Amino acid sequence: MTTQGIYIYGIVPNFYSTDMFRSLENTEVYAIPFKNISALVSNKERVLLDSLDRESLGYMLVHHQKTIEDLMTKGFSMIIPMQLGTMVNSKDEVVKILENGFNLMIETLKKIEFLTEIDLVVSWADFSGVLKDFSLHPDIIELKEEVMRNSGSLSKIDQVKMGMLVQQKIDEKNKQIELNILDSLAAVSLDIKTHEVMNDQMITNSAFLVDRTKKEKFEHMIEQIDRDYKDLLNFKLVGPLPFYSFYTLEIKALNPEFVIQAKNELELGEETTESEIKKAFLGKARMYHPDSNLENGDEVNFNRINKAYHTLLDYSAAAKQLSKNDFISLSKENVNEHLTLVKIKE
Repeated sequence: MTTQGIYIYGIVPNFYSTDMFRSLENTEVYAIPFKNISALVSNKERVLLDSLDRESLGYMLVHHQKTIEDLMTKGFSMIIPMQLGTMVNSKDEVVKILENGFNLMIETLKKIEFLTEIDLVVSWADFSGVLKDFSLHPDIIELKEEVMRNSGSLSKIDQVKMGMLVQQKIDEKNKQIELNILDSLAAVSLDIKTHEVMNDQMITNSAFLVDRTKKEKFEHMIEQIDRDYKDLLNFKLVGPLPFYSFYTLEIKALNPEFVIQAKNELELGEETTESEIKKAFLGKARMYHPDSNLENGDEVNFNRINKAYHTLLDYSAAAKQLSKNDFISLSKENVNEHLTLVKIKE
């Protein structure tokens, strides 16, 4: 049996024209407003990301990003993307997320008003030629000559050693070039995030936060770097993009039973503060941490109270999204009110 849910793509301000929101009528996407922001959502069959195979997850990611980017082309240039797979059961839950994360969302929309994200992938233009060059590296030649002097032939182990040395030299060269590129582009970027590269041929897979007025200057800088490397590298530039790398929102649902259990673990009362939570944790930590208490250290208990501490920090952050009060209620009646934490994905 399948169940329907509401899939959240992103958050936009409500200052866009009525006609722009009306343009969504011919798509699967619609807006759920709260005050002066809206969530752009669609009705979808609920799925668990953990249950998807690699291909299905990839398809879902492509659809997620394409939908957000299509919304940008429709004119919703100030859109804060939501984490892949963010689904809730009802419109009321969407409104609850908007309510809890309202201040963070408004603050983020102000930050991104004049910014854009540009992604850059740099790879070797002729990787087979690069591999041949590395095989002539002095360290590689020296290792090969040493092996031949000692045994007269290359064993399987020797071949593995040489392969590992070649890999090391490739990694070092790629990292050196990546750092040079990032250092050059830092002058025209407000922030940089590096992502995992797919293979040895790829030198960098990076995202740049750029002022829109400097986008052309950023592109000219890429052209200059390309000339400096004399066409040895391929540059793939994608943007402007939604702020996937810098301002993606994520929703963290907290379990009320775990919050109450964490309160009991740290022996806190029904009203507390973040400083009291930290003080209670540090007291327990000194009691259980193996490094602090060599005779009675207990790693299991330390991990348990460490988990309780972070649970209460998340709960405190969720509570403060609705109230600026320093005091945090841990009573069973109030815990259920602050169980949705909205934050920027790290």
